[in-house]
Amino acid sequence: MKNTFLSLTFAALSLAAASAQSSTTTTTKTVEADGSSKTSSTTTTSSGTITEYTPGSTFIVKETTGPVTYRYGNTVSYVTSGGKVLTDDDVKLRIKVGAPVHVHYMKDGDARVISRVVIDE
Repeated sequence: MKNTFLSLTFAALSLAAASAQSSTTTTTKTVEADGSSKTSSTTTTSSGTITEYTPGSTFIVKETTGPVTYRYGNTVSYVTSGGKVLTDDDVKLRIKVGAPVHVHYMKDGDARVISRVVIDE
């Protein structure tokens, strides 16, 4: 009984830590030798569970800070954690409320614009 309780407690803490993962990246501006400049932007990644999903319209993820609404970009790729690109049929089956995801996004003002959604295999 005690071992079961400890195992469940550890599992709950592990799940909370996994959903709290977030990485933030920066934008870099490089000046070339010829005087031209190059700006590169990278994405930020957040993790959580899909709470609302309507393809092309609504994408809300429950993260540790609460629900976060994402806006769709011009193109959004959906992949598995192993790197397999999902087909449209796969997306219809696997991207749904309750699914744990990692969302790669870029900031546009206050909006978070999705560029990639990674779903666990």
